[in-house]
Amino acid sequence: MNLITTPRLAMIALASASLGLAACNDPADDAVEQKADAIEQSSDAAADAMENQADNMTGAPSEAMENRADAVEDAGEAKADAMEEKADHVEDNN
Repeated sequence: MNLITTPRLAMIALASASLGLAACNDPADDAVEQKADAIEQSSDAAADAMENQADNMTGAPSEAMENRADAVEDAGEAKADAMEEKADHVEDNN
């Protein structure tokens, strides 16, 4: 049975919103947003791999790996957000 789960529904909604906003952006802003998305996806993938490793551990090492995974994910999101904010600021000044 193929169900639409909450994460899938969220991704669909995000993709729809992104497409709507893309029509308002200039090509340079779009390129920055694509790079920001790639950075965020890369950090999410790295964090997922670390969480999978943590699943094979127990105790303090598992918890430490989970904490590092969270930090990697947060850092990627922060970097992507900073890139998007900078691009928006440049666009607003043009």
